[in-house]
Amino acid sequence: MKQARTRTLRGVASAPLVLALLFAGLVRAPAQDAGGRRATAAQLESTREYIRRNWRTLTRSNRGLAAAAIDPKFRPDADGRWPVYVARTENLREVERDLRAQMTASDFARVELRALPANAGSAAPGLLYLPRPYVVPGGRFNEMYGWDSYFIQTGLLRDGELELARDMVENFLYEIERYGQILNANRTYYLTRSQPPFLTRMILGVYERRPDRAWLRRTLPAVEKYYRYWTEAPHLTPETGLSRYYDLGEGPAPEVVSAERDAEGRTHYDRVREFYRTQQVTDYDVGEFYDRATGELTPAFYKGDRSMRESGFDPSNRFGPFSADITSYNPVCLNSLLYVYERDAARITRLAGRARDARAWDERAAARRERVNRLMWDGRDGLYDDYNFEKREMRRYPFAATFYPLWAGIATREQAARVAANLHLFERAGGLQTSTNPSGSQWDAPFGWAPVQLIAVEGLRRYGYRQEADRVSINFLSLVLKDFIAHNTIVEKYDVAARTSSLGAGLRFGYGSNEIGFGWTNAAFTELYSQLPAGQRAKVLGLDGVGVP
Repeated sequence: MKQARTRTLRGVASAPLVLALLFAGLVRAPAQDAGGRRATAAQLESTREYIRRNWRTLTRSNRGLAAAAIDPKFRPDADGRWPVYVARTENLREVERDLRAQMTASDFARVELRALPANAGSAAPGLLYLPRPYVVPGGRFNEMYGWDSYFIQTGLLRDGELELARDMVENFLYEIERYGQILNANRTYYLTRSQPPFLTRMILGVYERRPDRAWLRRTLPAVEKYYRYWTEAPHLTPETGLSRYYDLGEGPAPEVVSAERDAEGRTHYDRVREFYRTQQVTDYDVGEFYDRATGELTPAFYKGDRSMRESGFDPSNRFGPFSADITSYNPVCLNSLLYVYERDAARITRLAGRARDARAWDERAAARRERVNRLMWDGRDGLYDDYNFEKREMRRYPFAATFYPLWAGIATREQAARVAANLHLFERAGGLQTSTNPSGSQWDAPFGWAPVQLIAVEGLRRYGYRQEADRVSINFLSLVLKDFIAHNTIVEKYDVAARTSSLGAGLRFGYGSNEIGFGWTNAAFTELYSQLPAGQRAKVLGLDGVGVP
């Protein structure tokens, strides 16, 4: 990341001059004010300016395709070029002509344009062509991701980047048309799976700022096609009429084998094998996922591992260790998102003048809401849990997905009150931890992630729990601010119990790096701060947060 120069201004320049220089991007605010435990208004503005500048730093386009094609998780071809694949239904010559017109000759020589083979699984790792600019998360994630892009778009819209926000929607419409679904990300090794479905939220996010019914009507074929991806086999489970995550590929995930190694050179899968060999597991039948005789992971493990990556929560012990049994479950997060999708699709079709179709979408949403509340609401614990459709039971594993039905509007007032009363299970000094179990996986305790904060806070606000939403927001925002002052960057994930971005020995499964940039943290910071009442915003400057009850 490109960093601005640091200069100490205490006692040298007036506050107006400091702010002017910060806006110009020429200096950073001092690391601490005289109080030592509070940030200054200038430091907060420096953080927000970093985010606004970073939208451009993290933007990839075809003009800069040579940079977009680079994949930190892999290596280029022997000749130093990076492959870029074009869909078989696209005109390869037209794409090449267009790229040559946008790129310099030297940059074009750094990529190799290829037609995606009929058997896409045989394609070497490479970038998948998209027609419009997009924002990447940052660090090792140098491509356009599925659910990251929704959260990134909220930040773009809040900061007035409407064209870029619409470009990202257009890219997803293109992915559905040309590659079959919204992809985990636009690389060949992600062609077998999607990510949590936020498409209709993104479409309406653009429409609400620039109403264009003709454009809205144009999105409908993609909305309908992508819905079928989630509501037909193998994602549909006929036993419940609900959906699950399910990757269509087989075997180890290539990006894990290539890039997710620890200091000893062991991959995530090596560490999983060691865990199964040395630990007792009662959550599921380990023999389904690990062959003790050979010491090898089974095809069922890799199917579960890949499907867990489609969920975005990779990994946690939410569906048993490493979420290996995820394909046996209807997840509360996915089905809450599909409820929102159905409600949004009803609105889109109604605006497009298709009242009968809108009623059908409304009926689907009502049916899903009833099933979620019947199968996933735990009245004993006051939480929403995931449903094992094979065992016909909920898995009692407190996880932050319990806030999704509040965000979606599925919960009744009474259910929302019970969830809010359980906030203490997740709330820590730096925001919300993802679960209550310190399993060593990066999506479990004590780690907290920006999208979880935003979903939970908006869910709490929806049901009137403003004080709780403000407190969670302030604690997370002040953690990000404190860490930014210390390191001059914003990162992917945090230890919200210790209020630090240093993840330490507690993180054993997943990737140990804490990527910088970082798209969805930037967006959540922008959105959470904007949603705070004006009278609460000064509390963000307290570097210790406001504490928890």
